[in-house]
Amino acid sequence: MEFGGFTKSFDVAQLVLYVFWAFFAGVIYYLQREQHREGYPMDPGRPNGPITTGWPLVQPKTYKMRHGPDMVAPDPQRPDGEYSFEPTSRWNSGTIVPKGDPLLAGVGPGGWAMRADEPDLTYEGTAKIVPLRVAKEYNVAKQNVDPRGMQVLCADKESAGEVCDMWVDQSESIFRYIEVALKDTGTRILIPMNFARINKKGVHVNALMSHQFANVPKTRNPEQITLLEEEKIMGYFGAGLLYAHPSRSEPLL
Repeated sequence: MEFGGFTKSFDVAQLVLYVFWAFFAGVIYYLQREQHREGYPMDPGRPNGPITTGWPLVQPKTYKMRHGPDMVAPDPQRPDGEYSFEPTSRWNSGTIVPKGDPLLAGVGPGGWAMRADEPDLTYEGTAKIVPLRVAKEYNVAKQNVDPRGMQVLCADKESAGEVCDMWVDQSESIFRYIEVALKDTGTRILIPMNFARINKKGVHVNALMSHQFANVPKTRNPEQITLLEEEKIMGYFGAGLLYAHPSRSEPLL
């Protein structure tokens, strides 16, 4: 065969196109398989656990963690977060409504995952998120408003309590939580920074009413927060955006 004879009877461009299609199909298959590591959203008809079904199934993989035990995914033994609801229809994937206190029901914007009940750690192995009274080398920037000593103003325009400290992420050098001493009891709770707006008039938290701060999930250690506690606190404030007042769950029109 003379030089170049093969290409006279075969379309190289078409071959390249077929190779690209095969590669793209492989990428889709890989991504579909890997997303099964986290399972599917909760289903009222199944037990309380991350059961993985469907195609393509993926084999469990062990991830070596720098600090603490190794993580396996998918892990059929890991339970979901706790939730309490009742369906409004007889078929799966229908509308559900929370039972009991909607802020603690663990559904909708208040859902949370069963993460490790251990604090997140820095590269050096120390607690990552701690209050300023522990991380003394950190402070509020001079050009920003220091909320310590300010009142926390809620959606009902009432005060929930007074800011007593700030919790800093030592790995990212950013504030994650505002610590508040509640007005009536003095109990200390944490407000996620992304649910607060700070100005010279105070700390504004529109997610909750003042009386609802009493049920904000607490931390086991007054100077540390675990990954699970972070999930529950974020879930409580997230639920408040929809369930703090009955009018919030009604249609706008």
